[in-house]
Formats: sequence, structure tokens, C-alpha cells
Amino acid sequence: MQARTHWWKKFEDKHRTVAQFIVFFILSNGITVLQLVLMPAFKAAFAHTRLVDTALQFLPVGVSHGHTVYLFDYPAGALATGGGGGLAYFLAVEITLLIAQVINFFAQRSVTFRSNSSVLVAAFWYAIAYVVITVAAAALQVLYKDPIYAWSIDAMGAGGETLADVITMIINAAVSFWVFFPIFKLIFKQKPEEDAQVGGGQ
Repeated sequence: MQARTHWWKKFEDKHRTVAQFIVFFILSNGITVLQLVLMPAFKAAFAHTRLVDTALQFLPVGVSHGHTVYLFDYPAGALATGGGGGLAYFLAVEITLLIAQVINFFAQRSVTFRSNSSVLVAAFWYAIAYVVITVAAAALQVLYKDPIYAWSIDAMGAGGETLADVITMIINAAVSFWVFFPIFKLIFKQKPEEDAQVGGGQ
């Protein structure tokens, strides 16, 4: 164990960014597993509420086959019956992502990048990145959400919806993974101890 720790330390010193990417990858996969558990749980919790029948459609981006296409497009009705999941589906996804990204923020800051720069400054830029990713993920869902759920439910019946949940969260996690690493590299800095103390980094 000590030999492996020593080897990793030497590797980290020589290949800092690669080592950070490896740790980032491991932690990100753990966060993805958490999302795969949380999203269906929140979806099930909202399934029998009026939120399912409350449509959430805003930011129109165009027209397709005579229908308005929205950036955030969650028509009313259960997914199993051809609806879009409504506000219930939107909240299940967004609450899951929010919890996952808050955990991810502190884990990556402390473990992967060992940052001692200002938490508030990093959190500010992280929040902006989170909004950008939320919009990007919503835009992608316009393309894949309906086909994935339709195919999964047709192929597997009731169990297909769970499979589609998993595929959806994996896609969201993949988008987050590739966008957040360079962002973290920028916002999670290691400053000399004197600078960190003056800047309130701890």
C-alpha cells in the first residue's frame, strides 16, 4: 500500500493534469451512480402528484411539423402514456442534478484539485457553469428524450421507462463530465498558503 501511494505521488508530481483527470473520472462515476439512484426515486415520488399533469414548456426555439419546439419541453401527462412527464419530470431531473453537482463541487475541490482558493469565487463560477449545462442538457433532451422513452417503453413495457431514466441520466452525466473538467481546472486553484489565508480560501 505504501509503495502504491509513493508511486501515485511521483506520478502526480510528473503528470499533474492527467492525475487530476483520473481522480475526476473516478469521482464523477460515483456521482453518476448517485444520480441513477436519485432520479428514479424523485420521479416515483412525484408520479402520483398533480405535477405530472402540469406542463412546463418555455423558451421556444423553432417549429417542427407544425408544432412549436421548446428548449424546455415537458408536456403534461405521464411518459408511459405518451406525455412528457410535465413539471414532475423536470423537477426530478433538476433536483437530482442539483444535489449531485453540490456534492461534486466539494468533492472535486477538496480531493481532485485540493484547492485552497476562495470558495465563494469558485461557487460563483460553478453556478454559472451549472446554468449553462442545464440549458445545454435541456437542448439535447429536445433531440433524444421522446425517442428514447418511446423506444424503451415499446420494447420493455413498464420496465422500459426505468431504462430510459438510466439512459437519460447517463447522457446528462456525460455532458457534465466533459464540460466541468476544464471549468474546474480554471476555478479550483492552489495558492500559496499566505495568499489563501488573505483571500479566505479555507
